[in-house]
Amino acid sequence: MEQPVKILVTGSNGQLGSELRQYAGLPGMIFDFTERATLQLTNEADVREYMEQVRPQYVINGAAYTAVDKAEETGAQEEAEAVNARAVGYLAKACTAVGAKLVHISTDYVFDGTASQSYKPSDHPNPVSVYGATKLKGEELAERYTDAVILRTAWVYSSFGKNFVKTMIRLMAEKPVINVVADQYGSPTYAADLAAAIISIIQSGKWVRGIYHYTNEGETSWYEFAGAIRELIHSTCMINPIPTADYPTPARRPAYSVLDKTGIKETYGIIIPAWRESLEKCISKLQP
Repeated sequence: MEQPVKILVTGSNGQLGSELRQYAGLPGMIFDFTERATLQLTNEADVREYMEQVRPQYVINGAAYTAVDKAEETGAQEEAEAVNARAVGYLAKACTAVGAKLVHISTDYVFDGTASQSYKPSDHPNPVSVYGATKLKGEELAERYTDAVILRTAWVYSSFGKNFVKTMIRLMAEKPVINVVADQYGSPTYAADLAAAIISIIQSGKWVRGIYHYTNEGETSWYEFAGAIRELIHSTCMINPIPTADYPTPARRPAYSVLDKTGIKETYGIIIPAWRESLEKCISKLQP
């Protein structure tokens, strides 16, 4: 009888981690869900010891410091660097030591957003925020120390945790009018679809190291995304489109960060749903 595949998941209380928990009963897979209390990723000895004890075949690293604006503060920069960069290096080294394969989650924020067509994994990264810069360092360390599959994603939402979709639903219930940025373009990602893609990669029995992009299909602006949410929840709230300049934030956001997903589709045969279709699924969970 074939041994089940052991999968270690970090950041398991986040949106992606919560979606991956839905696969916990899957035959042929044993999951070990960890978070800060069970595994200190920023402590190299802890990581090495834990990995030697558990000896997983796969590690899905969903842990990240994601407070994008806070990361710009002097004190928080160090924490972002520790979680998004150094910890990834520790995990990657430990993966090599125990023969595990690493799936590392990264972000569209590694790009500056000045492109006019979708970013390919081979395009030159140029982060414009501390968050983006620390995530890029994490990618580099993952590639340096192990045979990693790096998945860059963007605009992640889910029925779990805090995200744009849930914020919009709340604001639309509370206010008659809201303002939403209309000049930033990207592709929303339903975390449930991202989780399914990762499981497919593991189940494929294939392992082609490198950087891949995964978001839902299609592109939109935050303003249009909010409009789609409004439509699906049948809200009467008015949405005003505003420029980024009218909504200043400590961290700069890429103005255009649509990701080219050809690589993941061709290498792993992943079928990616359209963003509106997935948004509908998520909202039907939030508002049955």
